Amino acid sequence: MKKLISAIFVLSIIFSGISQAGFSQVSALSRSRRPSSDASTASVIKAAPPAPKFTDAERQAELAARRAAAAKRMPPNSILLLFSAETRNYAGDVDFYYRQENNLYYLTNLKQKGSVLIIRKAGENVSEYLFVPKRDPSRETWNGKMYSNEDASRISGIRTIIDAAELSKFVEALETKEAFKSSGGVEIGGGITDLLFLLPNGDSDEIGNAEYASESGYAARFKDYNIRNARPIFDELRQIKSPYEIKLLQHAIDITIEAQMRSMAAVGSSKWEYEVHAEVDYTFRKRNADYWGYPSIVGGGPNATTLHYDESQGRIIPGQLLLMDVGAEYDHYSADITRTYPVNGKFSKEQAEIYQIVYDAQEAVAKVAKPGVPFSRLQAEALSVIENGLFRLGLITKKDGRQARRWFMHGLGHWLGMNVHDVGRYGVPLAPGMVFTNEPGIYIREDALEYLPDTPENREFISKIRPAFEKYKNIGVRIEDDLLVTDGGIEWMSKKLPRSIPDIEAFMAAASREITASPLKPE
Repeated sequence: MKKLISAIFVLSIIFSGISQAGFSQVSALSRSRRPSSDASTASVIKAAPPAPKFTDAERQAELAARRAAAAKRMPPNSILLLFSAETRNYAGDVDFYYRQENNLYYLTNLKQKGSVLIIRKAGENVSEYLFVPKRDPSRETWNGKMYSNEDASRISGIRTIIDAAELSKFVEALETKEAFKSSGGVEIGGGITDLLFLLPNGDSDEIGNAEYASESGYAARFKDYNIRNARPIFDELRQIKSPYEIKLLQHAIDITIEAQMRSMAAVGSSKWEYEVHAEVDYTFRKRNADYWGYPSIVGGGPNATTLHYDESQGRIIPGQLLLMDVGAEYDHYSADITRTYPVNGKFSKEQAEIYQIVYDAQEAVAKVAKPGVPFSRLQAEALSVIENGLFRLGLITKKDGRQARRWFMHGLGHWLGMNVHDVGRYGVPLAPGMVFTNEPGIYIREDALEYLPDTPENREFISKIRPAFEKYKNIGVRIEDDLLVTDGGIEWMSKKLPRSIPDIEAFMAAASREITASPLKPE
C-alpha cells in the first residue's frame, strides 16, 4: 500500500499533557471531562509505554540464534556475504537519513556504514567474521562516533572483527580461490564452492535491482562459483517473528497508536491536513521512533479515496471523513495502522453505512484467521462481506467478484515487520509468529465512473448505480490493524486504538478537550 520514499521529519511544536489511561473511561469522560489542565483527571490519549530493554546477553543470544538459523539453510562449503546499505543522495551534498540493510541488521544489529558480514560454512562447521571500518577521528568530528571493534562485538556478539579496509583483499582471495589472511592474523580458508548474495529476483524485479545493485556487481566477478540468491533464506526466517521481535514491533505499534489518538483529538480544531500530520511527526520524534515506516497518509474528504495520498495539503472540512494511515518505525520494525474518522466527531448516516461494511469485513477476517488457514482465505472473506454490503447499498448490481473490486481495489493486507510490506510467501498457511495487516477498504472516487469503457454493460451498470453513487461519492474508508498469529488464533496488536463507530465517537468527544491545534496565519 505504501510508496517507499524518504523525507525529513517535520517537527511539531504542539505540546500537551500525556499520561496513561484506559479507554474504558472514555464514555464517562465524554460526559464529565474537566479541562486538560486538571492533572487529577487521567488522559484518554494513551502514551506509548517505555521501549523494551534487552541486556547485551539477551541481544547477542537472539542474534546468534538468527545467524545459526541462516547458516543451517546454507549449502555446505559456502560463504554468505551481507553488505551494508548504500548511502542515498537527497540533493547536492545532502544525503537521506541512513538506514541499514535489513538482513545485515537482522543478523548483527549494526548500523555502521561500510560493515560487511561473512558467514563461512565448511561442511557443517560455521565461522563468522565482521569487516568494520576502523575509527577515524577526522570523520568522527563531522559525523559522530564510529564503532570500535569492541563496540561491534558487544552489539553483534561476533568476536572476529577485521578492518573493512581489507575487504578488497578478501574479495581478491575469493576470486583466486585462495585462503585469506588479514594483517591481524585472521584466516578465512578456501575450499568454497558456493557464494550467497542478496540479489534481484530477475530483470523484472525493479526494487531488487535498485536495492542490490552493488551485490549484483560483486556476484558478477565470481565466475568459478555457484552463485546463489540469499533472499529466500531471509524471506523464510523473517516471516516468523520471535518473542524478541514482537516486543520491538509492539513498541512501534504503541507509538503509532498514540500518534493516531493525538490526531483524532486535534482534527476538530485543525484547518489543514498538515496540521494533523504534524501530530504524527511530533509523536514519533517524542517517543524516539527511528523514523516512519512509510510516508504518512493524511487525507480528508475526496483525498481519502486516493490510496497513496501523501501530500497533506488539503483543507480539513467539518462533515467530511479523515483517513489516517501511519506507522512508526522502531529499531527497524514498522507499524502500519489506519483509522478513518469524522472531522466533527460524528459519522453521518452515509459515512456510517460505508464504515460499518469495512468494519464487518475486518471482523470476519479476524474470526477465520488462525494457524493453518491460507492468506487467500482471508482475502476471500473480506471481499465477500464487502461485496454483500455494496450490493445492499446499491453500489454494485452483481455479486460476481468483479464489480466490488471497483470500490475495493487492493488486497486484504500484507506481512509486517522490518519492512512495512515485509518479506514472506503468501502461499503458505498462517503460522504462529506471523504478523499481517487486516485492512479492507471502500473508496468511492467522484470520477470513478467517468473512465469506464463505453460498453453496453458499463452503461447499464452506471445507470443502475447512479443514485447510490451520488449518495456515497467522495467517501473513502480504510480500517487497518496489525494482527499477530498465535497458537489459538490471532492477537490484535493495535487493539488499544478505538475502532468501532461508538468507540471512535466517544473517544473523540473526550480527547478533543485535551489537544487544541493552533492554525498558522495567514491561511
